[in-house]
Parts: sequence; C-alpha cells; structure tokens
Amino acid sequence: MSKWIKDWNPEDADFWEKSGKSIARRNLVWSILAENLGFSVWLVWSIAATKLASVGFRYTTAQLFTLVSLPGLIGSFMRFPYTFAVPRFGGRNWTVVSALLLLIPTVSLVVLVRHPETPFWLMALAASTAGLGGGNFASSMANISFFYPDRKKGFALGL
Repeated sequence: MSKWIKDWNPEDADFWEKSGKSIARRNLVWSILAENLGFSVWLVWSIAATKLASVGFRYTTAQLFTLVSLPGLIGSFMRFPYTFAVPRFGGRNWTVVSALLLLIPTVSLVVLVRHPETPFWLMALAASTAGLGGGNFASSMANISFFYPDRKKGFALGL
C-alpha cells in the first residue's frame, strides 16, 4: 500500500540513517529500472528506422530521419508535464503509470513493423509516442534527486 511522505529531510543525519537512506535506496533502484525502460523505448526508433527498408517499407531517407527525430522532439516536450506529475500523483504511482504508458509505443512498433504497407503518417504517429519514454526518463531523474542529501545527489544521479 502506498503512502505519501509528509516530512522529508535528507540533510538531517539522524533522519537519514534511521529511515531516509533505505527509502532513498529503494526509490533509486526502481527509478533506475524505470529510466532504463524509458530510455530504451525512447531510442528504439533510431534502431528500427535503419531496418525498415530491408523489410519492405518504402519510405524516403527524409521520412526515415523524421521517424528517428520525432521521439526526441516529443520527449523533450513531455519532460515538463511528466516532471510536474511526480509531486501531483506521487513518485511511486507516477513511476508505475508512466512505465505502463510505454506499452503504447512498444506495442505500436511491434504491430506496425509487420505491415510494410503502413502509411508514413501512422508510422510517424507511432514514433511520436516513443517520446513518452523520454518524458519517463526525465521525470525519473528529477524525482530521485529529492530523496538524497546534497552530498550524495551526484552519486545517485550518476547511477
């Protein structure tokens, strides 16, 4: 059962040793998993686009580059609402929801790549949804920094 953290002071040494460190570590582990998943979904189009021609898609070079660039563009815009969602819905809740949202671009790619007759606009829409992975990655990074004292933030964010 999830609960809201009402008071959090990682700079207080007693608080950090008694309960803060274990909560921060648990959140860091889940955050790393969510970031890895988000980053992978975000960048999968840079790999998939290079293989589309070999499986029968007849897109131009410009269209293939567009498929690669759309997730990055959308991901940069998704960072803002995703980051503000953490304090609104809670870090744990938002991590689960944002990870589940990654099923949209993943399933879209799996389904569409099997049909070389897929129109470009539909493939571009699917590539755009991969930007959700960028938002997931960015919000997870922002969330974890709140859990650690200043002296340990670099280590946590570096992982």
